[in-house]
Amino acid sequence: MAAMSASTSTPPAAPTALSRFTILARDIKISHSIFALPFALLATFLALAHITPAGQTPVPSAMMLTLIVLCMVLARTFAMAFNRWADAKLDAKNTRTKSRAIPSGRLSGSFMLGVAIACAFAFIGTCTVFWTTDGNAWPLLLSPVLLAWLAGYSYTKRFTWLCHLYLGVALALSPIAASVVVAPSFLSRPEPWLLAGMVMCWVAGFDIIYAMQDVEADRVAGTFSMPARLGVEPALWISRWLHVASVALLVALALVSPVLHTRFHIGIGIVVALLILEHALVWKSNTHHIDMAFFTLNGIISVALGALGIWDVLG
Repeated sequence: MAAMSASTSTPPAAPTALSRFTILARDIKISHSIFALPFALLATFLALAHITPAGQTPVPSAMMLTLIVLCMVLARTFAMAFNRWADAKLDAKNTRTKSRAIPSGRLSGSFMLGVAIACAFAFIGTCTVFWTTDGNAWPLLLSPVLLAWLAGYSYTKRFTWLCHLYLGVALALSPIAASVVVAPSFLSRPEPWLLAGMVMCWVAGFDIIYAMQDVEADRVAGTFSMPARLGVEPALWISRWLHVASVALLVALALVSPVLHTRFHIGIGIVVALLILEHALVWKSNTHHIDMAFFTLNGIISVALGALGIWDVLG
């Protein structure tokens, strides 16, 4: 009887498209686009201020803002989906990551790679719009280079502990890319490069902290991270100095920009306070509060600094 029941039982239903994309969104943590997006938007307003005549408010069109946000989300989704596909075998061997969508069997590797490819084509297509509407071909011409850099991050951890800096550059490209879209001439000014340098140092610093969770797994797998290769405490000191450098670059940005004033200075103060708290949470290699140090505090840093900077630009 039991055998008959088992043989006549209904097989589990195939996952729907909606359920697959829900799993995907959770797996790549699409909400974490918040780390780079405020800096791209701040660079958008700074670049507009650079080309807007004195006395006029530098407000981007709704279409421009929509396209920039769409490009950011597509680029990050491409990067994360490609990373999940490329790292699937490594994730399966790591206790912390083996529950991710591909190792756990909830999504196939081909589906994840398909999403990455679709996002890449959608990103290039969106960049084409800047050419057809504004005559600016640079976003389209540079889009394959950007995608190649984003995809390359997934392989850096296999041969260098500088992978954290590589990731920092990947996110630092967001204000540079926004400047290319809005006003390529703005790249002759120091502001976009100072903002990009700040993002690079900030991201590399907190990625080192995040890597503390996987020290043993990285050593067993033979992959590279600063905590695994240099030791946790030396890596944390590098993280601290990177964050000091990020603050110094913010101060330099405030000094050279003609449109960033009191509100942005307040934002720098918020950044300093939150970075001190972030490092206090992981003092003496403490990993108990990494989620708060990595996700919560850094999310507040990006939103607060971006919002206060834009508010300053708008006057």
